[in-house]
Amino acid sequence: MRLDPKWAFGTFPGLISTFFGVGLLRPAPGTWGSLAAMLVFGLLSPYVGREAWFVLTALLFVLGAWACERAGRTVGVMDHGGFVIDEVVAVWAIALALPSGWGWWFAAFAVFRLFDIVKIWPASWIDHRLKTGFGVMLDDLFAALYAWAAIELALALYWRIYG
Repeated sequence: MRLDPKWAFGTFPGLISTFFGVGLLRPAPGTWGSLAAMLVFGLLSPYVGREAWFVLTALLFVLGAWACERAGRTVGVMDHGGFVIDEVVAVWAIALALPSGWGWWFAAFAVFRLFDIVKIWPASWIDHRLKTGFGVMLDDLFAALYAWAAIELALALYWRIYG
């Protein structure tokens, strides 16, 4: 089911859950949402301090949980593919955990998308069982955690072998 653009742009939960309409893009709205998150993070990072990013990311998690809960009830699907605010928060969280730079942020984007699609436990459990706005947001944070760990492990192996 496609989201109505009038609803996405005309309601506060629609605007937030779709990250200002990015979730309306097809195909693969989650990928578009992750890409938009990476671009916003990369373009604004020279002007926004890390502490501010942490606060913004945490606040957006709470706001996103509320918006996804309201939006899910409105459209009848709690974790609609067009709700991409969870990808935004997750990409920002992993970008904050890695060194600054477009190479790191691209790695965060790519590896996060892999783990967001694969959904390793407990992300898969949360995705299937916790049908709330909080659950929508939380499973992507676990995917971000796995992506961060995979990047850190790859980096450690690289330095062990070539360092």
